[in-house]
Amino acid sequence: MKIGMNLLLWATHVTEEHYPHLERIKEAGFDGVEVPVFEGDPGHYAKTRKVLDDLELGCTTVTVSTPDANPISPDAKIRAAAVDDLKRKIERSAILGSDVLCGPFHQALGEFSGTGPTDDEKKNVTDVHRAAAEAAEKSNVRLGIEALNRFECYFANTAEDIVAHVKRVDHPSFGALYDTFHSNIEEKDPVAAYSDYADYYFQIHVSENDRGTPGKGHVPFLDTFRAIRAAGYDRWLTIESFGRALPDLAAATRVWRDFFSSPEEVYREGIQFIKKTWAEAGG
Repeated sequence: MKIGMNLLLWATHVTEEHYPHLERIKEAGFDGVEVPVFEGDPGHYAKTRKVLDDLELGCTTVTVSTPDANPISPDAKIRAAAVDDLKRKIERSAILGSDVLCGPFHQALGEFSGTGPTDDEKKNVTDVHRAAAEAAEKSNVRLGIEALNRFECYFANTAEDIVAHVKRVDHPSFGALYDTFHSNIEEKDPVAAYSDYADYYFQIHVSENDRGTPGKGHVPFLDTFRAIRAAGYDRWLTIESFGRALPDLAAATRVWRDFFSSPEEVYREGIQFIKKTWAEAGG
């Protein structure tokens, strides 16, 4: 098992000004980071990979879908743009040496139709993601699609929803992401939402119920880690926490107040909590 830190706590686009954070994350004992992939050319990501290599940090990558490249769209041109957009992000993930490109790239965030996904929408997203999965396989990148709570999207809110989609795509490079924050909101049994579908998860986000520091809320982490250990998962446990530093991201994730005293609290106390609880879960 490896412990990662999602860099969306600081930036949607990691540049030289953020490199000192990488050094501090390494010093805190992390195995790697989760790099946002939204913009930037291949050369930019090659430079970032060099920095990660120098620090001996592994990485995963994270992205979202935008309205002009929305996989769920009824417009074939927009869906084609979604395929192209994911292929670009897969290429950049491969440059970074990412284990998995994850996130809610099934629909544009915060856009709602007033009902659940239609059969046509399910087909649209499936076609887009199958094409992306084929590209990912060629680049040795896996895709981990994420269910979000009902206040942020409508396509997939639960583990059952997202795994049903993974089954429709039916590709070995396409799996799911389990997020403790969203499961805490949407699932009748958040732990069973992991254990019942353990074989489908490529990535796990460790996120507290208020998006703050792991261990300072009421997510049942001990039982969750027991389920994760029992399933034999040996990939990433990545802390995902959001603050108010990035206004656009704060708006998208509905963050209106502070959930921690500083980013340092999140990653320094968060990693210690994960290590302690992971050890207890194995006892």
